[in-house]
Amino acid sequence: MYISEIKIENFRAFGSGERAFVLPLNPGLTALVGENDAGKTAVIDALRYVLGTRDQEMVRVDVTDFHQPPGEERSNQIVIRLTFRGLTAADRGAFAEFLTYEDVGGQLSTALILTWVAKRSSKENTSRRVAPPEWRTGANGDGPLLDFGARSLLTATYLRPLRDAERAMSAGRGSRLSQILQHTKEIKDTGVPFKAETLAGLDPKTLSVLGLGDYASFLFGESEGITATRTKLNESYLAPLSFANDPLQARIGVSGHADDAIRLRQLLEKLEVALAPMADPESAHTRGLGSNNLLFMACELLLLAAESDGFPLLLIEEPEAHLHPQRQLRLMSFLQAQADKPRPDGQSIQIIVTTHSPNLASELPLSHLALIEGGRAFPLSEGKTKLSKSDYRFLERFLDVTKANLFFARAVLIVEGDAENILMPVIAKLLGRDFSEFGVSVVNVGGVGLGRYARVFMREDPVTDGEIGIPVACMTDMDVMPDNAPWIVGILKEGEDVPKRPPSRRQWRVKADFPEGGLEQRRKERTEKASGQRVQTFVADEWTLEFDLAYSGLLPQIWGASVLALDDDKIQEGKTTAIEVIKAAVPELKALREQKLDAATMAAHLYAKFEHEGASKAISAQYLAQRLEASFKDDPTGLRKRLPPYVLKAIAHVTVPFEDLPEDEAADAVEEAV
Repeated sequence: MYISEIKIENFRAFGSGERAFVLPLNPGLTALVGENDAGKTAVIDALRYVLGTRDQEMVRVDVTDFHQPPGEERSNQIVIRLTFRGLTAADRGAFAEFLTYEDVGGQLSTALILTWVAKRSSKENTSRRVAPPEWRTGANGDGPLLDFGARSLLTATYLRPLRDAERAMSAGRGSRLSQILQHTKEIKDTGVPFKAETLAGLDPKTLSVLGLGDYASFLFGESEGITATRTKLNESYLAPLSFANDPLQARIGVSGHADDAIRLRQLLEKLEVALAPMADPESAHTRGLGSNNLLFMACELLLLAAESDGFPLLLIEEPEAHLHPQRQLRLMSFLQAQADKPRPDGQSIQIIVTTHSPNLASELPLSHLALIEGGRAFPLSEGKTKLSKSDYRFLERFLDVTKANLFFARAVLIVEGDAENILMPVIAKLLGRDFSEFGVSVVNVGGVGLGRYARVFMREDPVTDGEIGIPVACMTDMDVMPDNAPWIVGILKEGEDVPKRPPSRRQWRVKADFPEGGLEQRRKERTEKASGQRVQTFVADEWTLEFDLAYSGLLPQIWGASVLALDDDKIQEGKTTAIEVIKAAVPELKALREQKLDAATMAAHLYAKFEHEGASKAISAQYLAQRLEASFKDDPTGLRKRLPPYVLKAIAHVTVPFEDLPEDEAADAVEEAV
């Protein structure tokens, strides 16, 4: 049995009707991802309210749990509905009178639908501001009330975000460790009871835990010190206080309860579990918070995996707590394996985690992730997104930890290379659109699969599911050069003609390859590959980022950056200086300017630094970022007039729009740069 759907209405950030929170779930492991305050913890708390938890922690509904829309009155009723499917024969027997029968594809299927309702008290003069909740069954919540005995079969195991693993695993009355061990098969069923008459041939290792307790009590009773003390107490102190026909006799022994279950619990409360180095397995308290957290989770899973009854649900908030990245990856792989492993009763553990860790998010297939945003759930499984089967396979291979930060952002900028990754945050900050202030994550896909990453945020059925409210901008090159560029950048030698074979068979294109509106058609096709809903693709206005920056008005800055990149090794080794490199490059740029070349030709000569001379775009971007900060730190308008329009549009899409600038000012900037 597993939870196949969670529906929450009027609980904290979740509204009702079209704004209700609905999360379909599959068996196994599900990770809830999203930025802070999206509602991930609210989902976990909703499950805790309905199901209860095995640590027997009491959770009470507060008035602040009732949803309050902006500018409106607080809601009067919270409704949480859980749908359980995949019921085993044992489940159907345990919940027989509470089941709902459904027609699924012409076949009769059983489900347990549990509706939890909490209402604000209508009485003004009362200390109880929230009426006791009800647990109702049936498809419409009009079935019989779920009694306490049935509810106890649905309790979940819950691990809080800031958990004290060491304390939970320590000895003490009511310790979590004793609760876990008491229900494990190995503790309950292994070993034999102790009998005094078999003492002669007794092997203590064959005794059960209770048998060991009884054996220890027997040995205490036979101890010379205790025997002598008992004799002295009886003969010297109690005998003088006794009547002739009513002697007072003391017995000294280990305290114990007649009930075996209680005695077992009392024995287990004396145990603790701790990690120790391999070299000294008897040593304790030598591991840190992270390792103790792993121990705690391992013990909880030991119980869940070994049980033959009860609902196998594990809720973990922030499993990455106190763990370094490699441990996080190991943990997620382990949790996935545990969720796939059947228990003795044939069921598998369902695990729901919340996480802020790109490490964990990158380790799981997309089908196991659900993005929580704006009070709504957006499962990323097949059929829910615009991703194709091929996209899912691609992303499982290439969606690594550096790209997984897109699941935790308020806005996402997807770029194709290192230069954009370096420059865009700097440019945005200089323009007063600091990405860190707007919660923008820049995701560098390395020139491969830009549209695939973008389609993660596009819903297959936005009318039903709603749109993900995270603005996503994709920046891509036009990859069409001016007609004279092949000779300037060294693709063709002087005197060579453009090959007559079809352009589709060349790795490069010139504008002449796209007659009669072909360029606009190419731009449209590139834009539409990854645009829709809140996702928008911005195609370079001319060719590539470096070319367009030079073309639009930043030629001197990027020219200097490119020559610095060419001599970067010498600069770093101290063989030359940045000033000397720039001075040496001035004559070349001056000679080109004296030829009165148009902006496109000048930008092509700049791009030859990358295409022909081999300047690193990434290193150039580092130098250009420094030069832009030096030149435009206090002049955002001056920088804006020199930037390509598509760059400005992409920044505006993930932050806020810019005010219009007069067209003549932008034209003046281009003329000035040339």
